[in-house]
Amino acid sequence: MKRILFVCLGNICRSPLAEAIFNQKITEKGLGGTYQSDSCGTSNFHIGNSPDTRTIQNSIKNGVPIRHAARQLTDQDLHSFDLILAMDQSNYDTILKLPTAYAHQHKIKLIREFDPQEGGDVPDPYYGDEEDFQLVFDILNRSIENMNNTINKDSN
Repeated sequence: MKRILFVCLGNICRSPLAEAIFNQKITEKGLGGTYQSDSCGTSNFHIGNSPDTRTIQNSIKNGVPIRHAARQLTDQDLHSFDLILAMDQSNYDTILKLPTAYAHQHKIKLIREFDPQEGGDVPDPYYGDEEDFQLVFDILNRSIENMNNTINKDSN
């Protein structure tokens, strides 16, 4: 089973949404037993909290079920996951500061490396409005679709 981890700052907006989108896409493709995913934040701001209500509203609007309790990234995550996807450069840099990051650097990537439109950061919608949350959904949706096509092709 391949394990994938999505990482943002607080684990209440971008990464739990990415996890939910990924889970839905994998289920729709009948690959639920092939992959396992989780999400976390680089900070401890929201440990134990549900996703932001605007994230939940956006996921409902887009037909993607979301259930998650925020947690913080640990060094053990680097050992446990096969692919670690940071939402932005700051998250990526923070992941690389973990004690064993050097040994796992090959599996740490920016999620938008899979975006067929452009790379860069997934913007944090926390201080934004519904339009910002929808932009994040759209970026994650196409990046994850392309990522799934890439990793499924690579595993065949």
